[in-house]
Amino acid sequence: MSKYIAGNPDIIVQSMPGAGGVIASNHVYNVAKPDGLTVGMVLPFLVFDQVVGRKEVRFDYRKFQWIGTQEKYYQLLYMRADAPFKSVGDIIKAKEPPKCGGSGTISGVLNNLLEETLGAKFNMVLGYRDGPETDLGVERREVVCRSMDLVSHFVREPFLTWHKTGFDRHLVQTPRKRDHRTPDTPTIWELMDEYHTPQVGRRVAQTVLASGEFGRPMMAPPGTPAERVKILREAYATAMKDPELIAEAKKSRLDMDPSTGEELQALANEVLNQPAEVVERVKRILGQ
Repeated sequence: MSKYIAGNPDIIVQSMPGAGGVIASNHVYNVAKPDGLTVGMVLPFLVFDQVVGRKEVRFDYRKFQWIGTQEKYYQLLYMRADAPFKSVGDIIKAKEPPKCGGSGTISGVLNNLLEETLGAKFNMVLGYRDGPETDLGVERREVVCRSMDLVSHFVREPFLTWHKTGFDRHLVQTPRKRDHRTPDTPTIWELMDEYHTPQVGRRVAQTVLASGEFGRPMMAPPGTPAERVKILREAYATAMKDPELIAEAKKSRLDMDPSTGEELQALANEVLNQPAEVVERVKRILGQ
């Protein structure tokens, strides 16, 4: 970004771990001066903390000055190919739900959403330490499925080998349009059309999956002068087109699917203005 800001200022990175980004967000919102010199980058699931009303939240997502995001954080449900579930429809009709693995409540959000909107039930096993350990559990037949971020599933092992050997199949993905890497896998939006999910269920899905649209966003404190927000947004948007950055992302097999600050601002307003019924169902999905 500094290449596209007058004077080419240095950008210093300071990690501020804790509470999944809540501490850093509270700092940007309440402590950092609104002068455009301090910005934050947070995890995609942070919006949930405000939606469900967690007491640690000391910010209003709608009042951040959003700068942009470089990617989307879409999800995918994979299944062992030798499991007797070839589609979400098979799961809906199954007498015995499939065992899906995960490392905590957040790793079962897509499964919970599929139950809430489509009636697909899962037997969730959430005792794994992390994602790679869950994948080992799938290989050992302890569980047969896992939901995870779509990008990681196509850039690293064991999935690269799995795809060559036909070890797994993909049952559902969360983008609005099918990802080019898995064109035969239906989106949850297509399945909600097929199964006639009521409008309230669609709003629940929209709210839960909004974290994927935020990706890993950058934001400035509320009250930052409009002219400085404009400078940051333009620098971010231009940086996303920088040939060196694009080449580096391709070399690392990373996705670039940017959104502008204006788009994120509109998304924040849309997601956080939901009726009480939707909020309560989102809380249930998130295990609140």
